Amino acid sequence: MGVAGTGKTTVGQLLAEALGIPYAEGDAFHPAANVAKMSAGVPLDDADRWPWLDAIGEWIRNSAGRSGGVVAASSLKRVYRDRLRAAAPGAVFVHLTGDRPLIEKRMSARRGHFMPTTLLDSQFAALEPLRSDELGVAVDVSGSPEEVTERALAALRRLRAAEG
Repeated sequence: MGVAGTGKTTVGQLLAEALGIPYAEGDAFHPAANVAKMSAGVPLDDADRWPWLDAIGEWIRNSAGRSGGVVAASSLKRVYRDRLRAAAPGAVFVHLTGDRPLIEKRMSARRGHFMPTTLLDSQFAALEPLRSDELGVAVDVSGSPEEVTERALAALRRLRAAEG
């Protein structure tokens, strides 16, 4: 989870590979109307997101298998994560975090993505970081994708050890 440009796709793919579990790209679950709206620089509202979250929840429930899966999805608000947890109660969130200048630089450098940098402010405004009662970890995105992935794996191991 995290705002656009934090590396959810890249780190998600690397995490799935390292863990030997399926990967799904959250953007692929957006209906065409959502992509068109974001491409036009218009932020999605909650009504736009419910079908998208439900489709992701269905993938988690039906496709991730018993060993789990990784889905790259913004999941910016607690209510969105609650909706995903309703479909997959054991879901663990990896919140990719970074400061705005770094994220904007990364977004500006990527090509062929529908999400414009003009929506970054709305992403940060909507972001509700993980709360202490949510199963998950926060991971700083500075450094290479491999470094971020290693930090995420270490944080997940610590989380698993703390759960006993």
